Amino acid sequence: MRGFFSALRFLTVLPVPGRTEWSPRAAAPWFPVVGLLIGAAAALAARLAGAHCGLAVTLALAVLSGGLHLDGLADCADGFLARRGREQALAIMKDSRIGVMGVLAVLFVVLAKIRGVDGSGELAWRAALLMPVAGRSMILLMMALLPYARKEGGIGAMFYGRGRWPAAAWGLAFLYLCAWFLAGRAGLAAAAAAVATALVFSLISWLVIGGATGDTLGAVSELAETAAALALAQAAISNPI
Repeated sequence: MRGFFSALRFLTVLPVPGRTEWSPRAAAPWFPVVGLLIGAAAALAARLAGAHCGLAVTLALAVLSGGLHLDGLADCADGFLARRGREQALAIMKDSRIGVMGVLAVLFVVLAKIRGVDGSGELAWRAALLMPVAGRSMILLMMALLPYARKEGGIGAMFYGRGRWPAAAWGLAFLYLCAWFLAGRAGLAAAAAAVATALVFSLISWLVIGGATGDTLGAVSELAETAAALALAQAAISNPI
């Protein structure tokens, strides 16, 4: 269980009991499972919040992750949209300050998540449960698709190692299983939307910086969550329960 507790410690602000040895590479395959636990808390927030479930879910996801992935999204937006070449993009992403593009990216994703969950109707709590599973699974997919972009390493590099493709395959299987169990065809459509988003963003990351970083891994999680929520909202409109 060392990998599970390491993943829980890294991906959430939840206290981890004991003195579990930190093991980043063992943690990666546990990302989707931790995502499901985060989703369970977000689903509870959705049920308790009623008409304001979108706001409650979005806030719960941000707070439980300590804003880790939103920070990565902001850094990516600042670096990718600067249009100043690979090295300068990486330097901008490493800067702790946030720019206008970063603020806009976070604002857009937050509003889109709120709209997606609210628009899901009776599927709202299911969306809350599925979103973080999609996000954490897509981290594994991006790690399998792309090499690490920084020569000097970084936080994201700690999770790179052998077995990236088996971990990604496990993440995809876990995501689609959860999606089908939670929402049937609508869930599968949401999972497909998350995967498509991750593939497109991975291509953009490859073209701009030649790989992935900790920031892009955080960003792909946020974007996949958003895509899943919006897909479920569309499904609720097309086939209301």
